[in-house]
Amino acid sequence: MRVLITGCNGQVGHCLVEQLAGHAELLAVDRDQLDITDSVAVDTTVNEFKPDIIINAAAHTAVDKAEEEAELSYAINRDGPKYIAQAAANVGAAILHISTDYVFAGNKDGLYVENDETEPQGIYGQSKLAGEKAVIEACSKHIILRTAWVFGQHGNNFVKTMLRLAKDRDTLGIVGDQVGGPTCADDIASALITIAKQVVSGKNAQYGVYHFSGMPHVSWFEFAQTIFEQAEEQELLSSKPRLNSIATADYPTPAKRPANSKLDTKKIEQAFNIQPSDWRSALTDLKPYTN
Repeated sequence: MRVLITGCNGQVGHCLVEQLAGHAELLAVDRDQLDITDSVAVDTTVNEFKPDIIINAAAHTAVDKAEEEAELSYAINRDGPKYIAQAAANVGAAILHISTDYVFAGNKDGLYVENDETEPQGIYGQSKLAGEKAVIEACSKHIILRTAWVFGQHGNNFVKTMLRLAKDRDTLGIVGDQVGGPTCADDIASALITIAKQVVSGKNAQYGVYHFSGMPHVSWFEFAQTIFEQAEEQELLSSKPRLNSIATADYPTPAKRPANSKLDTKKIEQAFNIQPSDWRSALTDLKPYTN
């Protein structure tokens, strides 16, 4: 299996490289090696390597900055995926593309399924949705994997932020009225590799849009509670900070966050036998998150 990974230094990209090393012919690139917004560079790289699978883990994920950097967000989140998908189609490769819960308004009661109406509320979500559409249009052999609340040992994320803040603060206010499924980056990488293997083998090429995230669904406040319980158990903190549940309105941000980020993962379970991310077990060794 020949695999091209873009965004290899991001949270998920890093995990993909770790898990695929020694198990695939791998070309892993980040922005320094390949500017995905340069269509000629993308074409050249893909034509030279001729991958079976391209996993696009590159994205502009700074949700608040995106409100000021719309042009950059669309270049990375829409144009880049379009060029990658076009190049994939030209060499007969499949593209696996990571997307987000932010394509939804976040005001639904219950879980979001793949064919629910999309209604992104900010530039980040709008640019990611535009990227989904560009990939679907450019390459028939596509998998769009929407996920949410990503955390891992590499890069910046909520778990690392909580552990860092706990060193200096006795009390923290955490948003309690946004609910979703924390998702371990390692599990996202594992899910993508499972799909890639089935697609390349030809046994199960069920192309389309899929949701993959963690269970059980919790609020950010409940997620933080679990992080600190684990940190205390693992003796990474001498004592937990006191947590106060606050409303989204009490913590204004430039970009609107979805109140409901709960993704229904039944489709990916049925198609590829992939279970939701067990985010609680991913927190049983927090030491790497403190580095």
